[in-house]
Amino acid sequence: MRELNLADLDDMALGATLLGAGGGGDPYIGRLMAVQAIETYGAVQIVEPSELDPDGLVVTVAGIGAPTVLIEKPPAGPEFVGAALALAKYLGKEPVAIMPIEVGGLNTLIPLAAAAEMGLPVIDADSMRRAFPQIEMTTFTLAGITASPMSMVDINGNVVIISTTTNQVAEKLARALMIEMGMGAGISLYSMSVAEVAKHGIQGSMSYCVDLGRKLSAVQRGEHGAFDKFLDFAEGKRVFSGKIIDLDRRTTAGFARGTVVIEHLEDPTRIMRIEIQNEFLMAFEDGKPIITTPDLICILDHENAGPITTETLAFGQRVDVVGLPCAPEWHQPGMLELVGPRVFGYDAEYRSIKGRNA
Repeated sequence: MRELNLADLDDMALGATLLGAGGGGDPYIGRLMAVQAIETYGAVQIVEPSELDPDGLVVTVAGIGAPTVLIEKPPAGPEFVGAALALAKYLGKEPVAIMPIEVGGLNTLIPLAAAAEMGLPVIDADSMRRAFPQIEMTTFTLAGITASPMSMVDINGNVVIISTTTNQVAEKLARALMIEMGMGAGISLYSMSVAEVAKHGIQGSMSYCVDLGRKLSAVQRGEHGAFDKFLDFAEGKRVFSGKIIDLDRRTTAGFARGTVVIEHLEDPTRIMRIEIQNEFLMAFEDGKPIITTPDLICILDHENAGPITTETLAFGQRVDVVGLPCAPEWHQPGMLELVGPRVFGYDAEYRSIKGRNA
């Protein structure tokens, strides 16, 4: 068990922006929420599953919605604690810890704010170690753990409890409700025991996020050799450096969708196209897939190495495209049927970024 300090929080926010792979919502808002909650209610403890009762109840807390909506309609805050409390009440059991469903984007920081207010620790684990656009896209789904019952709470305090037959159906119903709730809501789902988290979760993801942010912060400070150290730590590769020459971005059916086109800085005949569904999902050069889901596509500002989210992309930005491998826990039967390229409609095979030259 260790106490999360404000320096950790800064690094976590930076790492979460990177692991959001362009989506998941800007963690800056979540950082503000976490700081306020910690100042009001006290410090948050980060714990390993082994430090808790294996039969104890763990609930997740997250936001659901299109990241672009957050620019004009940031979360209010009470909807997240409200979702956790509503699910716990429905289950008739008090939780022993909060867990992020995804360590990537805003949903990395929201559980910290909720945990501080509820006086609970946060488990150092999640189910993605990145952000994905749909709630069934988790290692828990691969393990056969149901997402429901789940609770949804809007900023006005309206509460809905959903029980579904599959996690895919849970996504469809939650997405439809989210639209009716004003394109954003708090959600609590994948309730499980501590023992199940230990067996099926991606362990150490919160700590990894902090360490990743710390490595990237060194790059931003201009430390010698920091970019190579960052890539070595993340097992990543810089695959393209260019200027954004075209951008199509829209919010439809509860998702931010679009395409960004990048012209190479040194060779204008080289063009990269990146497809968006909340997150950057596929990167193509000359029609050939270069980075494929579930590996991460991260776009960094070429000048200051700041991660760029889908909602802050702009024409003329000079950027570096970096590929990071997905968490090892994803590599199990069913991965490609759940988060592979064809799930999102792309006629392409998955090829790990680890198998590509730098």
